[in-house]
Amino acid sequence: MPDLIERLFQKSVALHIPLSVHIDLTMRCNERCIHCYRVVEQRPELTTNELKALLDDVARAGTLYLTFSGGEVFLRKDLFELLEHARQRHFDVRLKSNALLITPAKAARLRTLAVRQVDISVYSADPAVHDWVTKIPGSLVRSLEGAAMLKEAGVTVKLNCPLMKQNVGQYKQLLALAERLGVLCGFDPMITAKNDGDRSPIALRITRKELREALQDPALNPQCGKPAPAASGPDWKRSDLDDVPCGASHNACYISAYGDVMPCVAMPIACGNVRDEPFAEIWHRSPAMLRVRSIRIRDLHTCSSCAASPFCTRCPGQALVETGDLYGPSPANCEHALVAAQVAGSAVIPASMLRPPVSAGVRTAEEVLD
Repeated sequence: MPDLIERLFQKSVALHIPLSVHIDLTMRCNERCIHCYRVVEQRPELTTNELKALLDDVARAGTLYLTFSGGEVFLRKDLFELLEHARQRHFDVRLKSNALLITPAKAARLRTLAVRQVDISVYSADPAVHDWVTKIPGSLVRSLEGAAMLKEAGVTVKLNCPLMKQNVGQYKQLLALAERLGVLCGFDPMITAKNDGDRSPIALRITRKELREALQDPALNPQCGKPAPAASGPDWKRSDLDDVPCGASHNACYISAYGDVMPCVAMPIACGNVRDEPFAEIWHRSPAMLRVRSIRIRDLHTCSSCAASPFCTRCPGQALVETGDLYGPSPANCEHALVAAQVAGSAVIPASMLRPPVSAGVRTAEEVLD
């Protein structure tokens, strides 16, 4: 199965098929999370008919994986109408929600519609911490009740937890809670700036020491204790340099609640709006989309020569939001890569390789952080 998925990914990239599309149905939310990167605008959100037409367009373009997110998707009164339309077009559908509005009837309907998974944002097993993040008293209890209803109905549930200074010491309790509930659980140490450039959420990021401790725990880092990937850095193969940095604009994209099409939810580059032109026109011909699609590893002026690259999950959108440079490194990604390399052991990537000679303006990951 992994080989089949990899072949599907590679073929969709080669043919520029938008295999995976993320659509925000609304920016409205019934929580006020301190780390949220979304920005509510004074524009009308896509209507039911506009969204149905959009689903038809992305289906014709070859999309298979569809994510509905927000805001809070259950604030849309037409959510189930949209889900029915999506399933009639045979999308593999996943929802992102806080589950505050889940009822047994809604859970049962999601199961009937064969929604593949519902991701629920949970920030701690401690109500005081979780509710402080959401600013909604009682929200943890309600989210977990929603998760239990979904589980009982036979819907796959995953608890998603961004790691922040306020909750990084409590991830083991959340893992234990997920195990008791019989649901999946995932963590993400990357807190991003807002999509309008507001960097205030970055202050919530965990420290390098906290990240190192987390990555040394196999419960959070499945690669811990396993053989590390071979260092590449300055010894990239020519074929590697010709690779794409990520799937954004190649086989994946994001569409905002207002109709803006972007290469990725983490890359706020508006390539067009589905209210002004068809999705396929934007996907295949937008100059901004084509510019992102043209980027290869060799174009990344720091990353293409960095010895920590085997440990890096570089995000071009993150680099753009943090530094304004789509072709450069994200300081946060650099920090995570260096810590991951250190956790793997200095024998894998010697300190000298983390600081290769600087030439032609190329910096190492550590120099980016200095």
